[in-house]
Amino acid sequence: MTMNAQEKLVDWIDAHFDEQVAFLQEVIRIPTDTPPGNNAPHADAVASMVEALGWSAEKHAVPAQTVRDYGMESITNLIVRRPYAAGGPTIALNAHGDVVPPGDGWVHPPYGAVVEDGFIYGRAAAVSKSDFSTYIFAVRALEALGVPLKGGLELHFTYDEEFGGLLGPGWLLEQKLTKPDFVIAAGFSYNIVTAHNACLQLEVTVHGKSGHGAMPETGHDALQAATRILNAIYGQLPELKKIKSKVAGIDSPTMLVGRIDGGTNTNVVPGKVVLKMDRRMIPEEDPVAVEAQVRALIEDAVRDQPGIRVEIRRLLLSHALRPLPGSDKLVASLQKNGRQVIGEEITAQGTPLYADARLYGEHGIPAVLYGAGPRTVPESNAKKADERLALEDLRKATKVVALTLLDFLAV
Repeated sequence: MTMNAQEKLVDWIDAHFDEQVAFLQEVIRIPTDTPPGNNAPHADAVASMVEALGWSAEKHAVPAQTVRDYGMESITNLIVRRPYAAGGPTIALNAHGDVVPPGDGWVHPPYGAVVEDGFIYGRAAAVSKSDFSTYIFAVRALEALGVPLKGGLELHFTYDEEFGGLLGPGWLLEQKLTKPDFVIAAGFSYNIVTAHNACLQLEVTVHGKSGHGAMPETGHDALQAATRILNAIYGQLPELKKIKSKVAGIDSPTMLVGRIDGGTNTNVVPGKVVLKMDRRMIPEEDPVAVEAQVRALIEDAVRDQPGIRVEIRRLLLSHALRPLPGSDKLVASLQKNGRQVIGEEITAQGTPLYADARLYGEHGIPAVLYGAGPRTVPESNAKKADERLALEDLRKATKVVALTLLDFLAV
């Protein structure tokens, strides 16, 4: 591999950057709010866009009943396979197309993909529709070189990361539709994520008995019982702060209640309250033990409450992402190319977030997160109003990924 090949790769990305931005605008403009999670139309559109580039996209639709039972409406995951000569590794590049709903407070339309002052605005501009274009154009640049390549590439575009990924990468892996040697999953330009937290999400239904507001003693107040559970959960936070991870970038476990629904009217004793809670686990924690502790905490909080019954349903148990043998090779190449393109050291560390890249790790496949984005999540407004991506960060990340693929696949 010559320096000339690297220069040509970078030049191709520069020459096609306007096309890349236009491609990203198309990807952003098709809504994929999850919930409700009607995401097959986006996959169909992306498959057509990919086919217009001369590639073929395999559509892997998850059975409708499975999707509905999961709480979504439709999921079609895409695999684009680019096989080269024998003798090299297969690298998968994974980005997810589902998004959290835009919410309020936007100055720019959430699905407008407006480009202004060097930024592109829109839901998933940074996380992670941006990396549909990062990865596609990195692969196009690599193939445009015309140099001999070995191994293969796969593009995995999946659609349920916000629900946990079990019907995204999890589905593709369980169905044995893919088994790459390495994975690069959507991330940010200035940091390679090598490890992330595990996540437990529970739905806690507190059953009581409705009663007239003028005679509250005729009911069993589910909300009063729920406040005991809330106090128990939030009372644990000082203890969680004392637990520290040895992984750089990851601090302590966290726990919160993200949603509460309950009651029927202002003047009625609440007969049912539903809490949805989230417990993040550092990589050193045992998810099975943590779940048992949290369930016991909730049950003990209302054990002596007459007429109160608690039902606990697990919504999600995602495992931590931990470095596997081979991930250091990915990190070394990305860091080398990051220094060359960005002109500074790209850090490699853990994150308190969780992502569906862990599912590749659970199948023994070394995975890291790297793609287009700023230095931190807050800078991108990810999951908030006016999510945005600096176009120069998109350009830089595409170059770093393309050069890394060249390192792995050049003959």
